[in-house]
Amino acid sequence: MKRLDHYWNSLNPVSLLLLPLSLLFCLVATIRRTLYTRGLVRAVSMPVPVIVAGNITVGGTGKTPLVLWLVDHLRSKGFRPGVVARGYGGKSREWPRRVKADSDPREVGDEPVLLARRAGCPCWVGPDRAAAALRLLTEEPCDILISDDGMQHYRLRRDIEIAVMDGSRRLGNGLCLPAGPLRERRRRLGDTDLVVANGPPANGEHAMRLEPDAAVNMADHGERRSLEQFTTEAAVHAVAGIGNPERFFRMLEGRGLKIQRHPFPDHHRFLPSEIDPPVPGPVLMTEKDAVKCTSFASGRHWYLPVKAVMAPAFVEKLDKLLGDLTDG
Repeated sequence: MKRLDHYWNSLNPVSLLLLPLSLLFCLVATIRRTLYTRGLVRAVSMPVPVIVAGNITVGGTGKTPLVLWLVDHLRSKGFRPGVVARGYGGKSREWPRRVKADSDPREVGDEPVLLARRAGCPCWVGPDRAAAALRLLTEEPCDILISDDGMQHYRLRRDIEIAVMDGSRRLGNGLCLPAGPLRERRRRLGDTDLVVANGPPANGEHAMRLEPDAAVNMADHGERRSLEQFTTEAAVHAVAGIGNPERFFRMLEGRGLKIQRHPFPDHHRFLPSEIDPPVPGPVLMTEKDAVKCTSFASGRHWYLPVKAVMAPAFVEKLDKLLGDLTDG
């Protein structure tokens, strides 16, 4: 992913060589969306409002913390939310699937298990999000749905769209895959209801920041340590198999930790040896990675929960959109 970031963040011989494929990718994505927006291909409507949180780039932007924030916020407004997701990387032979806190991430994906543990609300996954949403509503007493990473899944009709952007990497070189990181052309952002920047926002964007909580010991969840307690360690092994591991590493260094970086690809399936380096020191990983490592973690392993903090202007606009839906 680091090598791809290098090519995707600039115009270079590789990206220019891939430009014809990039233009074709953009064209196909635009045609597909047009078929749905003009009603030539029918999207599936739900009997309850649907909020989509997604992005137009590949790689991690902070969608999962935003989804968790949305669940809590909707509850505070009296809603009973449910979450649907693709279940990326899940090897289940049967879809859709209900995800519980103790579900196997190899079957349903790592992010859905994290959502089920943290959100405490119904979560269903499947490659066809519309089918997952219908099944969720059949089985669960929910009155609003959140689709995690579903901006390009146009088969599921949505009422509110929230695009999340990495405030540092932003849109890279502005090209579609494979020459750049875009899933759709940049003008797609203008059609969304809200654009959130995980980091410094540009004009029209709403800021979101991620705040770390106390680290949780993976062998004893009752044992917790503040990040400041790790600053006395000679070195901390930082493990991250997420879309942008560097963001996690910078967060730890910003809190004064001396770290050894151990980056892995997004959704990486860890082997026990990969999280147990021979050099002494605690191992600190993201919560998403921890759900895949619980069965072979020891007392040296910790995970770091984070929470999203949203700008007041974002909350105000979201509440207005929700009010318009319920009033209608």
